[in-house]
Amino acid sequence: MHELGIVIQIVKQMEVYMEEHKISKIDKLVLQVGELSGVYPKYLEDVYPIAVEHSKLEDTKLVLDVTPGIGQCTSCDFSYNLMENNNTCPLCEGKEYRVITGKDFLIKEIHVNDE
Repeated sequence: MHELGIVIQIVKQMEVYMEEHKISKIDKLVLQVGELSGVYPKYLEDVYPIAVEHSKLEDTKLVLDVTPGIGQCTSCDFSYNLMENNNTCPLCEGKEYRVITGKDFLIKEIHVNDE
């Protein structure tokens, strides 16, 4: 499970960000997780409390925005959800595709209370 290592790196990155921008507390951290990124949202949620324990993000809420894995068939150009269709085009049953979305994993939003 590499998700713990990923979250630990995000915590380190956010602590540096907080220091550089003189932020004392981040209320909410939104991560965008693509279905095809190789990162499992459930595992992120499970390891997050461990990774933020005794850090500046200890009271920060984690929100995951899961992006569907969309592919475009190279035979008929139809776009479809790869996960829901077992990587097979539901229109022509082609197995070759280009990934359109879903490979991303990034920090999407950082919510800070300005008070």
